[in-house]
Amino acid sequence: MTRLIVSVFVTINFWISAALAQDQEAVWIQVEAQPSLNQAQDRVREYSAALPDVNGFALGGGWYGIALGPYTPDDAREVLRTYRREGQIPRDSYIAYTSSFQQQFWPIGANFLNIPAAQEAPQDPADEAPSEEVAAVEPETTITTPDETASEARASEAELTREERERLQIALKWAGHYDASIDGAFGRGTRTSMAAWQDANNHERTGILTTAQRAELFSQYNAVLNGLGLALVQDTAAGIEIKMPTEVVKFSKYSPPFAQYDSSGDINGRVLLISQEGDQNTLYGLYDIMQTLEIVPEDGPRERKGNSFTLVGESATMISHTEAWLENGEIKGFTLIWPAGDEERRSRLLGEMMASFNRLEGAMDPAAGTDEQNIDLVAGLEIRRPKLARSGFFLDSAGHIVTTSEAVANCSSITIEDQFEAEVLINDGPSGIAIVKSKETLSPAQIATLTARDPRLQTEIAVSGFSYEGILGAPTLTFGVLSDVKGLGGEPELKRLALNALPGDAGGPVFDDTGAVMGMLLPAPQGDKKLPDQVSFAVDASTIRKVAGAAGLTANLNGRTGRIAPEDLTLEAQGLTVLISCWE
Repeated sequence: MTRLIVSVFVTINFWISAALAQDQEAVWIQVEAQPSLNQAQDRVREYSAALPDVNGFALGGGWYGIALGPYTPDDAREVLRTYRREGQIPRDSYIAYTSSFQQQFWPIGANFLNIPAAQEAPQDPADEAPSEEVAAVEPETTITTPDETASEARASEAELTREERERLQIALKWAGHYDASIDGAFGRGTRTSMAAWQDANNHERTGILTTAQRAELFSQYNAVLNGLGLALVQDTAAGIEIKMPTEVVKFSKYSPPFAQYDSSGDINGRVLLISQEGDQNTLYGLYDIMQTLEIVPEDGPRERKGNSFTLVGESATMISHTEAWLENGEIKGFTLIWPAGDEERRSRLLGEMMASFNRLEGAMDPAAGTDEQNIDLVAGLEIRRPKLARSGFFLDSAGHIVTTSEAVANCSSITIEDQFEAEVLINDGPSGIAIVKSKETLSPAQIATLTARDPRLQTEIAVSGFSYEGILGAPTLTFGVLSDVKGLGGEPELKRLALNALPGDAGGPVFDDTGAVMGMLLPAPQGDKKLPDQVSFAVDASTIRKVAGAAGLTANLNGRTGRIAPEDLTLEAQGLTVLISCWE
């Protein structure tokens, strides 16, 4: 595919002519920006060695950009998709316009922007190919005459609103010339920054930006948003007006309280509009529910106030930002979901969305859209699921929990009952036993009593566990028989069981016929060896006591002698058994 694109786009002048013939503006793909000319020249040479149509331009404010092109808009989109897919250019590359660029510095001698050359061409034929050392020198520039006199510039400036003056300071700060507060007051600091920007962009230094210079500054500032199709959208069903990147997302469906706008282009961005009637309890419930969704990664700042909340979720692949407010019995807000690594564009887009957000009359009808019957979805959005979920049981009244080592291996976090964060006290690899404890204080309804006697062959046993990894809200009791008091290799600490266990049962307590815990169910072996159906293994109670002792804990011993009724065992097992989840 790369060879095809190379052959199609080598004749640059042909494409420029085609674009002009169709009244289309030639466009570019900006792939990188560097804060110095030397850095930009090093990078542009690397790109030129691998790709065709590589150009370098000054961007203003001391920055230099590397761009591919020029192309027609349709061709630019195709090249962008292809090079991104092949990993030839960064994922955050975007379509840019000629107005974003100033003096061209690469290829040497090229001038696709029709900007007058800063240096005369060499007269000596031997000098027709300038050396890289010569090219590395900053080109001389011509100071542009102001389009307005100083008094005319002041008069046009006086008509700016406070918000417009603040936006001008924000743009100057972005350009690297202003570092004071954004207050809309044009004092000495602002004037100095205006003069510095004029210097950097080849304008006469006056400290007063003309109308055209202000437009140029904002053009530079907004160049990162080019190609997003930023436009004001009115969603009357949600009762919200907001600016959206219409070239990136399009309306998908209503799943109250969300109006979903899904990705429609090369950028994997999404927008949710939030709209529902409710009160503070509804707002707080929405705050909790949204944190269970895949679109809100666990890491990131979040804040809940009396009538609003902010949720930021950050992962290696995406960042989501949610804002919601309660006013007059209606909760409204939005979520922006954007790829990680495109921070400047994301933050600029987020600012535009927040500044343009406007509440219209009415909230979303709870019956709007389709009724999706899926336990893994909340209002049409996927719930975040753990990497795996296993079982465990309370060892003592302090809330220490015995579980399988499998449940705590390679986890970014561990939770108990999907609510409480847990920490690992000990993970004994040889036995397969781990002991965890909640970071919050828990009061177990039931604690294990470990058997002090040797179990009898062919007696009835039962395993309590979350067989379906938490899909059911309570543990399941599975009955079976003790087949052997040792492992297949004669290991005395293992007990072979005849029962139909599932992966989620691993880590659960194994009860003898008195209701005492005789062991912990081990997960099925991984790899080439597979056990026959209805064959499982448990590590015995004495090994659990040894691991607990190594962690400084003491287990309770059982003093029962009579058989326990199944219904009584079910009640005890439900109070004893907990769900342990491992999250990536």
